[in-house]
Amino acid sequence: MVKPRYKRVVLKLSGEALAGERGYGIEPDTLCRIAVQTKEVVEFGVEVAIVVGGGNIWRGVSGSAKGMDRATADYMGMLATVINALAMQDALEAEGLEVRVQSAVEMRAVAEPYIRRRAIRHLEKGRVVIFAAGTGNPYFSTDTAAALRAAEIEAEVILMAKKVDGVYDSDPRTNPQAQKYRRLGYIDVLNQGLGVMDSTAASLCMDNEIPIIVFDLTQDGNIMKAVTGQEIGTLVGR
Repeated sequence: MVKPRYKRVVLKLSGEALAGERGYGIEPDTLCRIAVQTKEVVEFGVEVAIVVGGGNIWRGVSGSAKGMDRATADYMGMLATVINALAMQDALEAEGLEVRVQSAVEMRAVAEPYIRRRAIRHLEKGRVVIFAAGTGNPYFSTDTAAALRAAEIEAEVILMAKKVDGVYDSDPRTNPQAQKYRRLGYIDVLNQGLGVMDSTAASLCMDNEIPIIVFDLTQDGNIMKAVTGQEIGTLVGR
């Protein structure tokens, strides 16, 4: 019988992943597919924490580029991640899972405040924990939030869910000759600027030796393949 390779994981969902084919907003069918896959993994005995982005609703960097104060734009992005977290919570609960949303920006009416020990306790009880509002600080991406939370809760791996099936040496959507990497070192990601995650997040993963699996979320069953150690996507590590 196949056993999970990882006991506790952080699943990083970009806002774009939640938008489905439309590229903006929230696509209910996409949420449902993610929820079904997550349920399979949780029932397999894996503790799952989720970090959501907000790019399907608002990007702080884009707002800043158009003249908006960067900190204000980033706080708006944090609120967008809370919207996505609540949508993801609803989809997971529809599948019968127990879910808790913890926000780095306090908003008690809709989410718990982020408390590390409480988050770990939820995971130990089999609940899915969704971390919203990034790190709670402007100038830090949700990739950095995923790396930080993974270190704090002692997750064994970060699963980077994308719309492509791994990391390539160039954009496979525009270059049919692009080559996919099966394995990469943290230093390769940093030196080559491969776009797996920003440099702050990659450095944090490197310092804490947290492996990253970059894989295609659009293919059903890929989350299970990742947690059982099957060769999928691109593995970033030592």
